[in-house]
Amino acid sequence: MDRVELAVSLFRKGFSCSQALLAAYGDCFGLDGEVALRIAAGFGGGMGRMAETCGAVTGAFMLIGLKHGATDAKDRQAKEKTHAAVREFAKKFMACHESLVCRELLGCDISTPEGSQMAKEGKLSSTICAGLVKSAAQIFEEMI
Repeated sequence: MDRVELAVSLFRKGFSCSQALLAAYGDCFGLDGEVALRIAAGFGGGMGRMAETCGAVTGAFMLIGLKHGATDAKDRQAKEKTHAAVREFAKKFMACHESLVCRELLGCDISTPEGSQMAKEGKLSSTICAGLVKSAAQIFEEMI
């Protein structure tokens, strides 16, 4: 199973979109799978189910940090490389999906009871979200 498929599989098993991305690729950067799942746990559902930035996007941003992030506070080059890669990922994701925002991607606001119910009834997790996880993983793979 390749890592794109692994990310989708983790998502379909019940992990959040952010967890699926970080856990599927984290070991490539020395991150333990269980630690990856814990780190990313609060980012699903558009960051704590607030329907803000898509968890698949924030998962990819964390991976970009693992790949390029500065470990020295004075390392301006690493900071710039990280920020540039985040912007590049965001641009590519938006080109495919027109937004980075969970509620816009889903067409409902899962932070509200009504929106959450709409998402459940429409099975948006298995239709839209699984596709967003796959897309985010594919974009990340293209970039690395």
